[in-house]
Amino acid sequence: MSRICSVTGKRPVKGRRIHRKGQSKKSGGIGTHVTKSVKRTFRPNLQRVRVKLPSGQVKRVWVSVKAMKAGLVEKA
Repeated sequence: MSRICSVTGKRPVKGRRIHRKGQSKKSGGIGTHVTKSVKRTFRPNLQRVRVKLPSGQVKRVWVSVKAMKAGLVEKA
């Protein structure tokens, strides 16, 4: 399954999660230090929904929840 929204075109994007170690200066330490940077993917929140197309046809498509909340999709 390709995780791409059929309305907005949202797709997974790659990013990083930064690991920090140490006590912050605010709480009495010498500050935090970056110890590792781990790769990860940010996935869009996709749902499989029955959508009513402009032609009147009903079709099942993958749609992001953000598009549904914005009212870009008319549910069947």
